[in-house]
Amino acid sequence: MAADPHKLVELLKRSGRLNNPLYEEAFARVHRHLFLPEFAPDRVYIDEAIVTKLDKSGYAVSSSSQPSMMIQMFEQMGLAPGMNVLEIGTGSGYNAALMQHIVSKAPGGRVTTVEIDNDLARRAERALHRAGYASVLVVEDDGAAGYSPRAAYDRILVTAGLWDLSAAWVRQLKSNGVLVAPVQVDGFQASGAFRFDADGALVSTQNLPCRFVYMRGIGAPPELTRRVGSSDMRLIGEAQRQLDTARIHSLLSDDPQLESQLVEAILSDDFWSKFAPYAILNPPADAVVTLYYIDESVRAYGMEGTGVALFTPGSACFVPDDTMGRAYNFGGADAFLMVSALVQQWREAGRPGVRQLNLRFVPAGSPPPEGVHVLPRVEHDLHAWFTP
Repeated sequence: MAADPHKLVELLKRSGRLNNPLYEEAFARVHRHLFLPEFAPDRVYIDEAIVTKLDKSGYAVSSSSQPSMMIQMFEQMGLAPGMNVLEIGTGSGYNAALMQHIVSKAPGGRVTTVEIDNDLARRAERALHRAGYASVLVVEDDGAAGYSPRAAYDRILVTAGLWDLSAAWVRQLKSNGVLVAPVQVDGFQASGAFRFDADGALVSTQNLPCRFVYMRGIGAPPELTRRVGSSDMRLIGEAQRQLDTARIHSLLSDDPQLESQLVEAILSDDFWSKFAPYAILNPPADAVVTLYYIDESVRAYGMEGTGVALFTPGSACFVPDDTMGRAYNFGGADAFLMVSALVQQWREAGRPGVRQLNLRFVPAGSPPPEGVHVLPRVEHDLHAWFTP
């Protein structure tokens, strides 16, 4: 297959993801294969993220984002000619080239991109020169510092899972600017478009489901995954830190598993973009809700796959994302009854999900309004709530 960016453009247009003529021109003119030379063209010109670097444990630490996700983030930014843009996380450099093509259509448009990884920064810089976008400034540094010499920025785009807002970004963003970032909200991510409100907090009411590699360096999140015993099951999210995994291992090993049926099956798309975020942010009293993951092609405690888990002091209930409406119960019915009530509560609220989510970064310790879930960070608290 020849390297033809128009094939990707047509694919994105047919799917309804690419409607802006300015963005369409950028995807047609910027050749993705120049930034991913180690991959065959038939792998490059499709609508998929491509992992570009793994750590020593085999986990992805950098990737070229899915093109349709790039478009959605450009739309969240309101990316337009003449803007001064800061990107945190250069990766392959492809995203920076697309943005440079767009902003350079008017005077003053420029892109600065910061990459913590020396190898990735140098490779991206070479690729940008090959592709004809040498005007993009590649800065090798921890992205949490931003880049003050070119501030203030109309737009800041973060392309790695964000734990907390950097104070440097807040200072370097114009008062009417927009910061778009994939925010780690407990066990899931949401791409938010943050603007200053009247109190100086950064608020996003326009959020999209997403999945990005985590930030590295100062802005890296704490460990969000923990193994249960010596099994192949992992619990994911902030709430897993409240759990005694040795006790859970005993419960799942010693008590017989019971399979029950929920009131309704949850469609797979709704499961991850709607039900799972709602369940995580609305845990019942005296219960802990996390995500769970069992390694592919294996079983743990008679289960497999991924889903949502709810734990009480003496019981556990696992809801897989298999659309069958099943639930696996251990240690009594308490956890299952809570899950059933949570599904009913979500349904009565109109099945809200990430697109109905509101996010607000406020100074740490700020009193939250009623009905707001508080996620403590380093310099801020993250307030999260759903619009019914």
